[in-house]
Amino acid sequence: MARRLDVGRLVLPAAAVVTGVVLLVVFYYPVATVFVESVVVDGRLTVGPVSEILTSDFYLVDIIGFTAYQAFLSTVASVALGLPGAWILARFEFPGRRTLRSVTILPFVLPSIMVAIGFVAMFGRRGTLNGVLGAVGLGPVELLFTLEAVVVAHAFYNAPLVTRVVTAAWESVDARTVETAQSLGASPTRAFRDVVVPQLLPAVAVGATLTFVFTFASFPIVLALGGFQLATVEVWIFKLVSDLEYAEAAALATVETGISLGLTYAYLRYESQTSGQGEGANPLPRQSLVPETASVKTLASRLSVLVYGLVVVVVFVGPIASMLLASVSNAEGFTLAHYRFLLERQATGAAFQVKPLPAIRNSLLFGVATVAVALPMGVVVSVLSARAGWKGRLVDTLAMGPLAVSGIVVGLGLLRGLVFGVDVFGREVVVTGTVAIVAAHAVAAYPFVTRNVSPLLARLNPRLVESARSLGASRARALWDVELPLVWAGVVAGAAFAFAISVGEFDSTVILASGSGSYTMPVAVERYLGRRLGPATAMGSILLVVTAASFVVIDRFGGRWEL
Repeated sequence: MARRLDVGRLVLPAAAVVTGVVLLVVFYYPVATVFVESVVVDGRLTVGPVSEILTSDFYLVDIIGFTAYQAFLSTVASVALGLPGAWILARFEFPGRRTLRSVTILPFVLPSIMVAIGFVAMFGRRGTLNGVLGAVGLGPVELLFTLEAVVVAHAFYNAPLVTRVVTAAWESVDARTVETAQSLGASPTRAFRDVVVPQLLPAVAVGATLTFVFTFASFPIVLALGGFQLATVEVWIFKLVSDLEYAEAAALATVETGISLGLTYAYLRYESQTSGQGEGANPLPRQSLVPETASVKTLASRLSVLVYGLVVVVVFVGPIASMLLASVSNAEGFTLAHYRFLLERQATGAAFQVKPLPAIRNSLLFGVATVAVALPMGVVVSVLSARAGWKGRLVDTLAMGPLAVSGIVVGLGLLRGLVFGVDVFGREVVVTGTVAIVAAHAVAAYPFVTRNVSPLLARLNPRLVESARSLGASRARALWDVELPLVWAGVVAGAAFAFAISVGEFDSTVILASGSGSYTMPVAVERYLGRRLGPATAMGSILLVVTAASFVVIDRFGGRWEL
């Protein structure tokens, strides 16, 4: 019995060590590989490559400067589009409100390359928008390969994030503070300006900062809607890798990682200073969307809701609906030709061509393998960080590193390291593209498992574990028998997140799958887009079905996950 108990006590520490080793090998080592390649040339330590990036007008102005500029515009557009959504969700009650609020997690689920396909289908020369304009006698609008298209697509992705963050803050405003201000003579407008707005500004700042970080590191959307003529840092790194300019790509990736880490640190520092504000507040009562009495004010507010609804249909619903429509139509009308093309490509395609069934099979297998790796990693990190004081915060900070480093940087590091081969004690160790892709996906996915599980573990009564330990259970047994059953909804939601992120991941996959048979559905969508829109929309629609299934699970078990 004593021997079994000792083994039980070692399970959790061993799992923590394994998690740390995996994180070190598949994340920190690849990132370090990129850094080393940027400062070591021909075996000599030098800052030359990085210095050339930082002193080049082309890189500073045309690449880094433009990346920051489009990220700023995208942030402004996302905040402008997200705030009205927060107002509606926080201040009005209507059927489907909970579902609509759950939809705000879509930025973390929808594959970005699929969204880009939707925008091409809607705003392209023969897209839905020009079809509608032509029907009413208006001329075509050219939006593809413009900065405006990139900004609107980024707003599609990040406005729901702003809405989610600000809605939570708005619902935390204590109604009694507003009532006190009004009892002292303040008008409703003055009370809103002086009481509510100051409590919303931190959430707006958090949403804007996250949006800037995400859009600064945006890759598939810019690649599909802007191309190399609107190249951001990520797109240019991809071009350099495609041209086999690895040293220059590593130098640019190092600069980008430094900027991203700085922005992420600023966000985390600000979030820690503002966290907990408004907790336990008595929320403001919500109004019915259908007013009981008509007045100029109520009619104006409902008209604003209607106008915003039309904007939502155009910006959010339109691209996805356009992709689905384009997959079953052409100039002659309804057709299944695009899906038949996929079947023909599968049956007659050459070995070097992208086929649909291997892409679907790879995406599903990689998704399952990612869950198998990311789920235990995320749970272990959750246990270590949930109630451990400064040590837990340190673990959480180190483990959340993948959120601050782009997938394309991780993919480049894996390619240059483990895929090309690493000398270990005189023996070369090489991993296949498939293993590297799963590793990259797991690194990108496990923080979302942690973000779903950790808050639930932190809320559990510590005496539950203490009671189990007092009865002789090991820490691992207490976790398995007591804690995990109580936070099972978060575990299931985390697994769904991991699967969805793997299925939709593009940044690292497009680098690691290059020249191999490990391409996935997002990579197939991008390859088809470069030649034919129809097959790309058909493959994108299949990808949407898989993603939608993951979203249903997330919405059912983890609709209120925390950032």
